[in-house]
Amino acid sequence: MIKVKVSLRPIVSKINLPTVLKTAILPGDSIERLFIATQVGEIFHIGNGVIRTFLDIRPRIIKLGDSELDVSRGGYDERGLLGLAFHPEFYYNGLFYLHYSVAGTQGPGALSEPFRPNPCDPRTLNLRWINRETQYDHIDTVEEWILQSSGQPQKRRTLLNLRRPFFNHNGVNSLNFSPETGNLVLTTGDGGSGYDPFNLSQDDMEISGKIIEIDVVKNTFIYNPPVVTRFNELPAPIQETLTVIAKGVRNIPGISFQRFYNQYIKYVGNVGQDLVESIFSFVHYKPIPVTQLIQASLMKSKPDLEGFINFGWRGWEGAFPTSFIRGCSANPTLDEKTIAYYNEAINSSVKRIQPITSYFHKDPRPDKFGGTALTGVQPYMGNGIPNLTGSVVFTDLAKDEESQPPVRGVLAYTRVSTDCKLNDFSVIETDYNFGSQSAYYVNLGTNLDQTRLYLGVYGSMKVTDFNQGTVFEIVP
Repeated sequence: MIKVKVSLRPIVSKINLPTVLKTAILPGDSIERLFIATQVGEIFHIGNGVIRTFLDIRPRIIKLGDSELDVSRGGYDERGLLGLAFHPEFYYNGLFYLHYSVAGTQGPGALSEPFRPNPCDPRTLNLRWINRETQYDHIDTVEEWILQSSGQPQKRRTLLNLRRPFFNHNGVNSLNFSPETGNLVLTTGDGGSGYDPFNLSQDDMEISGKIIEIDVVKNTFIYNPPVVTRFNELPAPIQETLTVIAKGVRNIPGISFQRFYNQYIKYVGNVGQDLVESIFSFVHYKPIPVTQLIQASLMKSKPDLEGFINFGWRGWEGAFPTSFIRGCSANPTLDEKTIAYYNEAINSSVKRIQPITSYFHKDPRPDKFGGTALTGVQPYMGNGIPNLTGSVVFTDLAKDEESQPPVRGVLAYTRVSTDCKLNDFSVIETDYNFGSQSAYYVNLGTNLDQTRLYLGVYGSMKVTDFNQGTVFEIVP
């Protein structure tokens, strides 16, 4: 693949960890502004070089990085303000949508200790999430807001209240509108821990581990829905607003759409467990109304899943059966890989789609890199960086954890081939000098017509280390 070099142009610095980067035109305005949502609950917009606060919901956000609750986290957290999306008619109706973890909802978690499957112990392979009303970590909410004529944002209603079993895998950049259907798309992670202990991602009734479309035009007049974990716990009017696009999700940094003639290619990155990070694409799909899933469950019948997207988790990690990795005592230079869920890998082997590209946590090839976690996937349709035009750009949080500090994230790209075979990828070289400061690449964003790319960088893995964020534009 062609070697691509770019520059990083700082737009704003010394902000908190940026979780969403996207643009919109404010009602009555004439310019497209970059909006930045931070994990702690701030939303800024930038236009003509001026940064202004759009909304500050920090009091509504759960206390993040609370080391008293879990000493092992030490300030690392995956909750907070995770999603921001503007209605396609935002310029006219002022509607926008938020996904965040709610203040005051901290619970003890679904399991008392870290989970690791044991293929020799069926108990670990068939765990159930019991006592959900008491054994959970926190509650996430999806809300509709409106920018009033006075310029002040105001909450209108709550679309969903979701009880989450663990603190992690809640998604990021988790709200996006589909240009095909006009619906709000919510991407939910598998609930967290590791290895999806309760197999929520493959259970058709579980909200976790899915890509869900919400018809926001259907007004249910239920302004504060019950807190749920399963589709069949929702009131019928809310069930009727939901369709499911995909399951088998581990944790994904949103969904992006690339126009291709009169249709759209959808891109989804699935964060891996121990082995590999994967990017998927699909054009055609058959969404299933939640009411149909519930009906099939009641009738104890199998729903028609023809054309339904399944990424394969937890049986598959990208193109590989899910494994856990041990160091070989006989040979320290080798690793032993043990399949975690052999039967599930077989059962879902022909039902899942294959990734278009994958990259590994350890990669011996000289022109590749060992990754940590996929943090953004965006198509680039601009001409400013000609060698990237039409390609898919992605970011990884940090190069192989064995590398010496300071840490550096990775920018890379791939191209989509029409034969659906696994594609190669290439690292994008950058010229920015971060000095001795760590630089975790936490987010990738784009403007409305996908001709500009924005990169969110943070100087720490701890959300409690404030004001260490910089947002860059990726330029020639």
